[in-house]
Amino acid sequence: MKRLYLLLISFCTTLASLAQQPSKALETWKNDKYSMFIHWGVYSVLGGVWEGKPVSRGYSEQIRAHAAGLYSDTYENVAKTFDPKRWNPDSVALLAKAAGMRSIVLTSKHHDGFCLFKSAYTKFNMVDATPYHRDVVKEMAEACQRNGLKFGLYFSVIDWHFPAAYPISSSNSDPIPAAHHEYNKNQIRELLTNYGPISELWFDMGSQTPQQSRELRELVHQLQPDCMVSGRLGNEAGDFCVMGDNEYPNYKIATPWQTPASIYDETWGYRSWQEHGSVDDKAREKLASLLKVVSRGGNYLLNIGPRGDGSVVAFEQDVLLKIGKWLRQNGEAVYATSPDPFPTPFKWGEVTASGTNKLYLSLLQMPTSRTITLPNITGAVKIIHVLGQPQQTASYKRTGNNIQIMLPAEIKSVKDVPVLMLEFANGYNVPPARVLTVDPTQKTVVLQHDNAEHHYSMGGVDYNTYYRTVVKDSWQIDLPKAISVSPTVVFTEEEKGRSIDLQVNGESQPVILDEAEEVPIPQTGKLTWGPIYLNQVANTGIGWTSVIPIDPSRSWSASGKPWQATDWKKGEAHQLPAQPSQSWFILQEITADKAQPVLVDIRSGDAVGVWLNGQPLLLHNNPEKTDSTRDVVLLKIRPGTNQLLVKLYNRYHDQVPVFISDQVPQVMYRKRLQRIKLEPSNTLSWQLHEPPTPHRDLQLPNLSLEWKAK
Repeated sequence: MKRLYLLLISFCTTLASLAQQPSKALETWKNDKYSMFIHWGVYSVLGGVWEGKPVSRGYSEQIRAHAAGLYSDTYENVAKTFDPKRWNPDSVALLAKAAGMRSIVLTSKHHDGFCLFKSAYTKFNMVDATPYHRDVVKEMAEACQRNGLKFGLYFSVIDWHFPAAYPISSSNSDPIPAAHHEYNKNQIRELLTNYGPISELWFDMGSQTPQQSRELRELVHQLQPDCMVSGRLGNEAGDFCVMGDNEYPNYKIATPWQTPASIYDETWGYRSWQEHGSVDDKAREKLASLLKVVSRGGNYLLNIGPRGDGSVVAFEQDVLLKIGKWLRQNGEAVYATSPDPFPTPFKWGEVTASGTNKLYLSLLQMPTSRTITLPNITGAVKIIHVLGQPQQTASYKRTGNNIQIMLPAEIKSVKDVPVLMLEFANGYNVPPARVLTVDPTQKTVVLQHDNAEHHYSMGGVDYNTYYRTVVKDSWQIDLPKAISVSPTVVFTEEEKGRSIDLQVNGESQPVILDEAEEVPIPQTGKLTWGPIYLNQVANTGIGWTSVIPIDPSRSWSASGKPWQATDWKKGEAHQLPAQPSQSWFILQEITADKAQPVLVDIRSGDAVGVWLNGQPLLLHNNPEKTDSTRDVVLLKIRPGTNQLLVKLYNRYHDQVPVFISDQVPQVMYRKRLQRIKLEPSNTLSWQLHEPPTPHRDLQLPNLSLEWKAK
């Protein structure tokens, strides 16, 4: 039995304002796809060099933290030399436009606390602290407006210059004291009041409380309702989620999302000693990244780092212009597109879609035998041709539900990433990765998390705790014929009292998991719980891929450390010492003479992961930041030896609670639902009913839906 959707009811009332942005503003943001990021400030004057030596540790825009001796007065003296006479906001806007970008996101304030705008709350700003004496944010906003671009702002939640801020840490995920929070709110009011429409406010870093994240988000939407809020605000408060720096997921994401990327992975701010390489190679690399992001439904935010004098690095300009040239012919395959409809990416390139009739195939590698096979797709093909070159048509043939496309003779290589446009006469259909076909002899159909297609987002408290969340489970179900059934939801104490939306062929009904029949779990065999072992891994995130089988007598490959045997007894509570971003792993073997289910009670701290025999059962964080959390997890024990692995992740606490016990009521709950009609082909799904945020994990590990098939 697996999983459904979580609703933290008490938490929901406090975070109700974190609902998704209005659809029109959100769709506009999603359709733009490609934008310019600009990291520019006092650090640009230094160019990654301090006292004549390159500073290779960390990004160059964080040189104040990474170079010894940069005290506040020393860094303020650098600001006195910041006189960017070659800065031309119209030239930058025109570069972004020529590159095919739809907006610019400028660093209004980075971690160093220096503001590119005139602020009434600090003199450490472009107007008051530099010989330039001009408001860069104002002039950039005006340049974007003149040149038909949207304008967004980056804003660092942490501030190394503000006296009341938390001391600098290596993680940059620092708490925000009350006075600092008020300071941030005051500057956000300035930015969203004085500079016209702001398309997105790109918060970054810090580890705020849920209330602080909520207050900043509410402030943004109060001042500018259509301004998108980035997920780096923390506590799942963003309108869109943000991947890690230069991160390109190989899975589709169900909520709006963005990848921030730099021309160079090594830095964002200007680095005078940066090696550039080939313009052609870099342009193709970043174009491939753009296509990968867009094909998975995301937006791409590509950064440049101007010099301290305001000039754009020629290499970066040339890279952007090459991508822009490609987009002028092939932009139809990027802007306002929907994700690749195929469940598995192709080795030869990326796929995007437009409406119900068009697919775009961007070729990054020459396909074998110059032939592309699109599997399991229905629909009558109208024409296939090279985008921007309608006379260059491709031949094709059907083999069952597969379409085999032979490249046009004009495509001699894929160096310049040609795009094939495939148009259908009356639409196409690609089934999901998993189709559950019900056999005529099958007695019962069971839907659960491990036979579902998962729909992902990114959740977490701060940058160091972001992880891939599952926000929806869905199933494509084929039946021998149309039938009417009375489904039953089956759940445990873990899910009791929570609410989900069950959708069947587009019709949705809320389901409260309560008032159900109690059914004891039969104890059909003997279970033997083995010794408990510990292992420790430093600098981990919440996510994890289980490594099995595990031999507790040997060093574990995941940590390089031996397992520590304990004398703990099952059901005992313990506290383990912990460092920030550290995880303890608990290993216990369970031996059974028969297959049988058993419920276990697991207590944890900042985050927990549970695996049985390498299969993931549970993974979530602690969004309310309580001292401990409790989960009841159903283990499907198989005959012989089973390995239970529990990961306990620590963010900031000094100790991690540990508790694993089967001394809980071994009871399942069964609730009959209203009768539903099923067709020969059906789509079913469940998700949280009115979740506190669109990014919240389902976190209902034991839920299933079943009905009699005959």
